[in-house]
Amino acid sequence: MTSEARIEALLAEHPVIDGHNDLPIAFYELCGYDLDAYDLAGSVPQLHTDLPRLRAGHVGAQFWSLWVPQDEHAVRRTFEQLDFVRRLVERFPSDLQLADTADDVDAAIKAGRVASLMGMEGGHSIGESLGVLRVMRALGVRYMTLTHNNNVSWADSATDEPVLGGLNEFGEDVVREMNRIGMLVDLSHVSADTMRHALRVTSAPVIFSHSSARAVCDVPRNAPDHVLETLTGNDGVCMVTFVPYFTSQAYVDWLDGMHALAKEHGLEAPEHREKVEAMYGVPRPEVTLADVVEHVEHAREVAGVDHIGLGGDYDGCPEFPVELPDVASYPVLFSALADRGWSDEELGKLAGGNILRVLRAADDAATA
Repeated sequence: MTSEARIEALLAEHPVIDGHNDLPIAFYELCGYDLDAYDLAGSVPQLHTDLPRLRAGHVGAQFWSLWVPQDEHAVRRTFEQLDFVRRLVERFPSDLQLADTADDVDAAIKAGRVASLMGMEGGHSIGESLGVLRVMRALGVRYMTLTHNNNVSWADSATDEPVLGGLNEFGEDVVREMNRIGMLVDLSHVSADTMRHALRVTSAPVIFSHSSARAVCDVPRNAPDHVLETLTGNDGVCMVTFVPYFTSQAYVDWLDGMHALAKEHGLEAPEHREKVEAMYGVPRPEVTLADVVEHVEHAREVAGVDHIGLGGDYDGCPEFPVELPDVASYPVLFSALADRGWSDEELGKLAGGNILRVLRAADDAATA
């Protein structure tokens, strides 16, 4: 069997369950959620995601991210994104199927459809209300990232000034309630202190829906080794992301240099990027498949093969590693790992076996 045939057979049996895709906000920014404006059943080159490319990538289940700005309209806008995902699934019933439980995921995959799950990206989406949290779960939201780029009143973010040193009392209540109702605690975006605090409080496995390894790329958004090590005891999963700024240290250093130059010259607006890049004069480092492979293998070495997954973050940033440009690219990564000696069993766990186990554990804990 050729390497390509091996990966095709593997992913047919163990399709990818991806932890994070920002199609909802990308589609809003493209056309205001108008499903008549762009046909996702065909090619939509303005996006990283459409149905043909999901099929080509052997994506069997997708957590659609519900991300909205952190302002006074956040709860309403989150409901609007939830509505978009439901309308998306209704528009393409032969291709997509709503999934709320691990059994639902199995059923959708068996039916040949992409299981569609939802995750809120940021605790600001509940408006400091456990009631809203419970309603979101009742409507099918399966995880919540405790923060986004900024702190919430009850949890510190990785990319904001620390205030609490982790969670406050209400933050602990949020984690416990998420455990009770079967909503996965997502530690992407939170500070290392918040990661450790949540891991002390939780009674169920946690996830990182789209984070890589801080030992490989030293940015606060990535998971430190001492946290990855705890996933064995917690039985959680770190879903490695492909975002260049979380993947390549050379890219981080280059972009940080660009930002410093932009600040120095008062050119920090996005429309000035090309001008700043020309002034900077340092070629943009190429972020590659090899960078992602390094993160996957490091996470495997530290956390163990039972505690890793994939959360590409497609449609969540403008550019991706050159060999992984869109959701059709997953077989390329699996081929690279197979060439490095990964067994079919190990690749199956990475593809979706591990996150499905965690989802099932949350289901069981909520109904026990």
